Amino acid sequence: MASLLDSVTVTRVFSLPITSSISPASKVPSVSARRISPVPEFRGLKASRRSLVTQSASLGTNLRSRFARGGRIVCEAQDTTAAAVEVPNISDSEWQTQVLESDVPVLVEFWAPWCGPCRMIHPIVDQLAKDFAGKFKFYKINTDESPNTANRYGIRSVPTVIIFKDGEKKDSIIGAVPKETLEKTIERFVVE
Repeated sequence: MASLLDSVTVTRVFSLPITSSISPASKVPSVSARRISPVPEFRGLKASRRSLVTQSASLGTNLRSRFARGGRIVCEAQDTTAAAVEVPNISDSEWQTQVLESDVPVLVEFWAPWCGPCRMIHPIVDQLAKDFAGKFKFYKINTDESPNTANRYGIRSVPTVIIFKDGEKKDSIIGAVPKETLEKTIERFVVE
């Protein structure tokens, strides 16, 4: 039933660089040596033309043919901190005074640090806080740090945005939605 296997031949897909910590007896020659071309050097989110020229000279190839547009700008980051207002985080202990006893309507974003869609909606809520300053209050509450409030309002998904007016829940929006959706909802409750 059982057969004895004398030898096994395994094809090597790639080889790892051999370091000096490996003994000479354990060094196995690689089956195929692969040349890995270096990635262009990035400074911030822009590739410099000088680094492309330097690399093309070291590789002996013309990298301009690889980058049809010259590889000048790969991506530019948008600075959202200068234009937006930082919406404060609140906790269970501050809930009553900040939200329920507020004299103006309040938008509360229920979020979690591990939530990707929450990160997408943060800049939108920050911008809305700037746009509706004085007419609306804006707060964020971390559902991991303040589970009592999240449970009280039945938060099962994050991000969830709830609007409170006169201490009562008036409307809720679940998920990452466009800015226009939040604006239309807020405008229904704006105090003039």
